[in-house]
Parts: sequence; structure tokens; C-alpha cells
Amino acid sequence: MSGRLYVVGLGPGDPDWLTPEATHVLGEASDLVGYAAYLDRVPLRAGQARHASDNRVEIERARHALALAATGHVVAVVSGGDPGIFAMAAAVFEAIERGEAAWRDLAIKIVPGISAVQAAAARIGAPLGHDFCAISLSDNLKPWSLIEKRLRAAAEGDFVIALYNPTSKARPDGFRDALVTLAKHRAGKTPVIFARAVGRSDERIDITTLADADASRVNMATLVLVGSSATRLIPRTGERPWVYTPRGAS
Repeated sequence: MSGRLYVVGLGPGDPDWLTPEATHVLGEASDLVGYAAYLDRVPLRAGQARHASDNRVEIERARHALALAATGHVVAVVSGGDPGIFAMAAAVFEAIERGEAAWRDLAIKIVPGISAVQAAAARIGAPLGHDFCAISLSDNLKPWSLIEKRLRAAAEGDFVIALYNPTSKARPDGFRDALVTLAKHRAGKTPVIFARAVGRSDERIDITTLADADASRVNMATLVLVGSSATRLIPRTGERPWVYTPRGAS
């Protein structure tokens, strides 16, 4: 087949975080496919077709992109952050597995991007210096009972925990429930970081503790980091503290 499909990570928001590879692929593509808000972040090129869709139609978006590539188009599916972390790469492969046999022979490449957890961690120091995990609190594709099970396991294992998709209008209580679950296994003084809209004009970073964490301060643009028992703060004069987890934490 002459068509190609790229799944491209745009990073969290700052244009400086877009990789040279991603920039090249976006310029080469004949068609861009993605959530409208992400497509708006890509500079417009003459003659390039754009196919915008809503945020909650990932499989339909992936099938559309694959169908375009199968007819000879060079397609870039855009994704915020890294496309392989709670994003479009998995949706593309799910669509391939369930879809047309010919799609399996397409030339497909995943173009990585800076993830939200990397960007948030860089703003405050090195909270991911030792073992960590990432958990999405969205129960759109999995039951809340499974999310709670994974939260308990991560807390009991003393991982630093990155929480994606902490809340939404349809899930107003999920993050609050997650805090309750974590508080059963972590000390109240455990550092908690709210990293909202990292790399964008409305970026906000707040450092608090598990005991004082306020669920009303997060939205879908917030990445939450919950420290392990070894995560530490280094105070600074006139600046927010550095947060890090020693490499030899046990």
C-alpha cells in the first residue's frame, strides 16, 4: 500500500516541546486527524486536509485515519502528550485488530512526545526519581472497582503515583474517592502535586499534602502526582520547594 499512518505526540502544550521528528511528520502529512483542540495546535499548511472530531470518539477517529491511509493518503493522527500513554496509539491498534484485514499491512509509525507526567515532574524537580506508576481515573472504559484495586496496589507498593484524568463533569466524585483510598495507605504528610495545563498560558503548579489535598482544585487538564514514603521537599527562599524521590528509595 502507498499510504502511511503516523500517530504523533504533540507534547503537553508548549511548542518548544514538539520534537523535530513530530514537526517533520506533521509537515509531510496530506491529512491530519484528531481531536479539534489538538488540531488547533498544529500550524496550518496549504493543501493539507484536517479532520476534526470530538474527544470521546477515539475508535471512530482511528478507523477514519486508517481508511484514509488505505486509499493512499499520508495521515498523521495527532495526540496530546505522548500518543502511547492513555492516548491514540492504543486506539489505532485496537481499530486495526478489529477492522479491515488490509489495515494490518499499512506502514504505521508511532512518533513519541513528551508526556504530561514528564512535563509536570520537570517543573518541580525529580519526583519520578525512583519507581512510579500511572493510573487513569477515567471509568469510561473500565469499572471504578478496578481503578480502586489498582490504587490500593500502587499505594501498598509505595510507588509514586501519577493520576491522569482525575475528574470531569460526568465524574465529579472520582478523584475525591481516590484520595480517600490513598489516605488509607499513605501518611497525611505525603506530598501531592497538582500540575494544571503544564506548558500552556494558564499553567498552575500547586504543592500540598495528602491530608490537605482539595479535590475541587483539579480538572481534566490536571495531572496529579502523589509521592511515595520517600519523596522529599527541599525548601527554597521565595520559591516553591523542589520535590524529589531519591534513587535509592526502599
